[in-house]
Amino acid sequence: MIQISQIKLPVNHTKTDLDHKIQKCLGLKKVPTYKIKKQSIDARKKQEIKYSYTVELSLANEQRYIKRNKNIMLVKEKKYQIPVSGQEQMTGRPVVVGMGPAGLFAAYLLAQQGYAPIVIERGESVDHRVKTIEQFWKMGILDTESNVQFGEGGAGTFSDGKLNTLVKDKFSRNTYVLETFVKFGAPKEILYTNKPHIGTDLLRTVVKNMREAIISLGGEVHFQTKLTNFAIEQNKIVKLEFNHKTWINCGPVVLAIGHSARDTFEMLYQQQVPMKSKPFAIGVRVEHPRETINESQYGMDYPNEFLPTASYKLTAHAPNGRSVYSFCMCPGGFVVNASSEEGRLVVNGMSNHDRMASNSNSAIIVNVTPEDYGSDHPLAGVEFQRKWEQKAFIEGKGKIPVQLFGDFEKNQISDSFGSFTPSMKGENSFANLNNCLPDYVISAIIHGMHQFDCKIKGFANPDTIISGVESRTSSPIRINRDASFESEIRNLFPCGEGAGYAGGITSAAMDGIKVAEEIIRRYHPANEMGK
Repeated sequence: MIQISQIKLPVNHTKTDLDHKIQKCLGLKKVPTYKIKKQSIDARKKQEIKYSYTVELSLANEQRYIKRNKNIMLVKEKKYQIPVSGQEQMTGRPVVVGMGPAGLFAAYLLAQQGYAPIVIERGESVDHRVKTIEQFWKMGILDTESNVQFGEGGAGTFSDGKLNTLVKDKFSRNTYVLETFVKFGAPKEILYTNKPHIGTDLLRTVVKNMREAIISLGGEVHFQTKLTNFAIEQNKIVKLEFNHKTWINCGPVVLAIGHSARDTFEMLYQQQVPMKSKPFAIGVRVEHPRETINESQYGMDYPNEFLPTASYKLTAHAPNGRSVYSFCMCPGGFVVNASSEEGRLVVNGMSNHDRMASNSNSAIIVNVTPEDYGSDHPLAGVEFQRKWEQKAFIEGKGKIPVQLFGDFEKNQISDSFGSFTPSMKGENSFANLNNCLPDYVISAIIHGMHQFDCKIKGFANPDTIISGVESRTSSPIRINRDASFESEIRNLFPCGEGAGYAGGITSAAMDGIKVAEEIIRRYHPANEMGK
């Protein structure tokens, strides 16, 4: 197979322009059949923004084309391979706990291979979940079991739906994840765009279609069903309790509970499942007008009809030794109230597929470590999060606390918005976010904002809207597992973001796949499982 990279075209190009460029590059009389492998934007020269493509195609006598251009090379096509099933018999059906990306993909792969998994999810199905969350945003009525954190699709369902990952992918699991999303309704462009995303509006349909596929393949899905206990015999989980009343025998347990299942963390700790606290990051959400970010990234006279809403990624090192960086950037999106516990408040970002909301936002966060938590208890990071989320709830009087960056620097409450207003889901209230974060986080954020202003003019404008707190950036714990993805408590397979092994939709999905692969390697999918 031939790969051609660095195919540059104007932003207003057509498919025919790309066809002809490939044809000319290869010296062919006809346009060959090709597949777009990657599409990115080269905006280094603001007056000459271009799209850059990498394509792949197969031709006869491919070796002779290599000498035509330094950007042409031979490559081997990689395809994801599901492992061969093992011969060990399960003592019960596999149970997947949680329907975020890790649980969803683990369950789907197991169902595909005939293992008839039982999937439990403490929250609601996505359609009911949407209504519950919208009621919370409008009226402030929180359902602690079904919210932005809990429910079908996990926290990622109410996010930007970003699918880029830094995880190395020599086994093509990432490709499998993207192809599966497309199979169930995501746009095909996610297969090749440099920074793929689905958007919360489309992701809701995708996860529902995946759930229906799991059921059609012999699996079961149970909503409003929470893991509340389990029984251990000879250091092996043999039974699970749901909702404090129902017990079932189980085979392997895929623990994909997400980073906010604090009550489940506590139950696991009481059951002496080995775990430890881990670093994460905490900070605020910042909002800027979408056009401000677009103009900074593309130039003042950019051709907006041919370019997507602009994104950014920023990092800085504060004088106090802390790292400060942008996280989960949502171009043309909303800041949302993502709370999951009464009396505590946390924010997140969310975008629709078109990314056309008035503002763009991102988290500006600062690293924290177990040394900051004030205890060496495995759940100390959870209590650290709770402390600052409680302060945010109190400071905002139950609403999202908001402040202008200029007033944040002056340590005073804002009394009005400046040149623009928030794009926000959930009521907000002017407050002083200095009361909602540790001093070392505050000073690092202020330093970082001014550093970022050197890269994006207006980033530290006094009118910039900040809100808080952003504390669910990753799990505050890591549940120990061995090289075979299994806990010291046998039959328990912690995975995904909640277990401390992923950071985002794609990496969580890939981790769920790895665990499903291990189960497949060990066990035989007996036909009577689904009966």
